[in-house]
Amino acid sequence: MLRFFAGKLLQGVATLLIAVSAAFFLARLTGDPVREILGDVASEEQVAVLSARLGLDRPILVQYLSFLGDLVTGDLGTSLRYGVGNLDLILGWMPASVELAVAAMVIAVLVGVPLGVWAALREGRLADRIASVVALTGQSIPLFWLGLMLILLFAVTLGWLPAGQAGGFDSLILPAVTLSTLPMAQIARLTRSSMSEVLGEPFMSAIQARGVARWRAVGVHALRNAALPVITIIGLQTGTLLSGAITVEFVFAWPGLGTLATQAVQMRDFSLIQALVIFGAVVFVVVNLIVDLLYGILDPRIRDGAA
Repeated sequence: MLRFFAGKLLQGVATLLIAVSAAFFLARLTGDPVREILGDVASEEQVAVLSARLGLDRPILVQYLSFLGDLVTGDLGTSLRYGVGNLDLILGWMPASVELAVAAMVIAVLVGVPLGVWAALREGRLADRIASVVALTGQSIPLFWLGLMLILLFAVTLGWLPAGQAGGFDSLILPAVTLSTLPMAQIARLTRSSMSEVLGEPFMSAIQARGVARWRAVGVHALRNAALPVITIIGLQTGTLLSGAITVEFVFAWPGLGTLATQAVQMRDFSLIQALVIFGAVVFVVVNLIVDLLYGILDPRIRDGAA
């Protein structure tokens, strides 16, 4: 068990190193960051001063080693626009994103999993087709359009809910429902596919032949065996939502990391943009590491095979 966890941890660290290295080198290979910040009309003296301030006048290898050293100590640099540490800035804006992402994922799981199970139990029937259409629609609708339509209906026309910005529970409903649409559709489709496969396995017939209740056979035995790919997609989607749902946050003026990233791009805050990319990579890798560890807990065959 310990060996399995150690192996997954090493894989996570290696993945994270590749991700942060890509963020570092791509930011410099796509153009001169100083020129992007100052614009084409900046003088050479201004470019030299800002390059020295950001440490971009040093050799690339020295910059990279210094970059890794700062990351180990939790230093993500200082925002050019706000004049404060990027990590402090990100942590200040993160609670709103976490609140929105958790609410969206709860909705996605509570709707997507039952919808997928319901479709699998009625495979080939009308209910299965309806569930498939609902899931496909959820994957096809652009989130910015759906958010605007929900605002127009529930905020402008009916006046039931606020149109945006963080506030009470009612202000969370529309952005959370909008953001949950895509992961809900993916969870429903994958649950349906995985459950259909498990329900056709011989052990399910044996369980029912022993007189086990239908709801117990489906809800405990079948769902547990079908859960691994569903947990994978939940983990992937959670990492994506936590690392910044830019479109939804922009539409609803939600004060989260997506809005912060939009402002950083608009203000050409190179340091903050790089910090946000790295932070998103860390969140994504950590969430997927947790999912891998859950695999070993839920299915002993996986950790025994790894050992």
